[in-house]
Amino acid sequence: MMKDTPMMDDSTKKSVLVATTLSAFLFPFMGASVTIALPSIADTFKMDAVLLSWVIISFGLTGTIFLVPFGKAADIYGRMKIFQYGNVLFTLSTFLVPFSMSGSMLIALRFLHGFGASMTYSTGFAILTSAYPPGERGKVLGINIAATYSGLSLGPFLGGLLTQHFGWRSIFIASVPFCLVILFLSFWKMKEGWIETKEETFDFTGSAIYILALALVMYGFTLLPNNVGIGLVLIGLLGILIFIRWESRVESPVLELDLFRKNRLFAFSNLAALIHYSGTFAVTFLLSLYLQYIKGLTPQSAGFILVCQPIVQAVFSPFAGRLSDRIQPRIVASTGMFLTAVGIFLLVFLNETTPLPYIIASLIVLGLGYALFSSPNANSVMGSVEKKFLAIASAILSTMRQAGQMLNLAMVTVIFSITIGRVQITPQYHTLFLKSAKIIFTISVVLCLAGILASLARGKR
Repeated sequence: MMKDTPMMDDSTKKSVLVATTLSAFLFPFMGASVTIALPSIADTFKMDAVLLSWVIISFGLTGTIFLVPFGKAADIYGRMKIFQYGNVLFTLSTFLVPFSMSGSMLIALRFLHGFGASMTYSTGFAILTSAYPPGERGKVLGINIAATYSGLSLGPFLGGLLTQHFGWRSIFIASVPFCLVILFLSFWKMKEGWIETKEETFDFTGSAIYILALALVMYGFTLLPNNVGIGLVLIGLLGILIFIRWESRVESPVLELDLFRKNRLFAFSNLAALIHYSGTFAVTFLLSLYLQYIKGLTPQSAGFILVCQPIVQAVFSPFAGRLSDRIQPRIVASTGMFLTAVGIFLLVFLNETTPLPYIIASLIVLGLGYALFSSPNANSVMGSVEKKFLAIASAILSTMRQAGQMLNLAMVTVIFSITIGRVQITPQYHTLFLKSAKIIFTISVVLCLAGILASLARGKR
């Protein structure tokens, strides 16, 4: 278990909270905004449904495969340094995206976006946990996660508004000032480096194996059910086995396997996170397409509907974080997972005539489930490790989130490929789209029910 954090002056703690919270707000804000803008992006570059999904997947892929290596690098070279460099890359790519001349160029810049985001994702929770004592961690982690959901809340609304009146490129232009504020705070206001393992060396070989193996698995999933996709997944899984064998023998592993072998709380909390995001991330993606293609709503109107879920998440996340400081996180998180399953189950019955109030009610239940799961689960993970493992623990938790999101989008891509094919979603394909959505939502409910078991199995804090 983690030892108490030394006292830090209030000014530094506030700078840490503001910078990491702004960062936690900005990434999901842009992600949600881009999701609502997908039909407009498709129209600009004439992208089919499968290629369009790569606007999201490209960010998630690089944002996932580099998390663990950067988490270990942060523990060795300094968490703040990795956080700063990540924000520099993210700001640069945000500035360049509006100049995209093709769908391929946009996807390439989204890859760079994800690379920068992986450096900040891997350090955000670790920096917060380093700066605040145990009695305050649930609260500040709850605030951080509330910022994430606030970004998700404003993303569909402002993203739809910007897209409708100024075009989808304005989403990125409007985000640049926020990036600059984060850079100012991290370079000029936050001096602590938080280096915990100076004596260790960075495992470049293990990192290379890990990155390649995970990339093959995740890219392979996007090509399923083709034979090439199956082959890449199998090769990637073999690479993961090689990585585990290497890490078991190397003196300074990039991934401390004992965190999974000997820390039940850490292992099952991360498994619960993986399952949760594997079953939920594509909900906004699917509903964005449903509301605009099936219901015929404008991007702005669709954003008004989708904003219901993250607003509920933002309101209840700090409460859930504080609650997890007082009672067992597994109880709160498992309740949240159950409510998430209920919310997705309601969406299984979507059709052309489903009333909007029904969709809003489903999103409210989903939002409450997300809030009750995410903050307590993060508190459980970050409170279960020693101080020297904080960044790698943060990176692993973020990897579970990103990998889950990618697996969910990969599932969408596979089912779209089988039921619809590589075509634009025109009225003649609306019935097939609804069939695909029903299949995806059904699988997601089953995953969430399995996630309840994983959440309960973590044991007591």
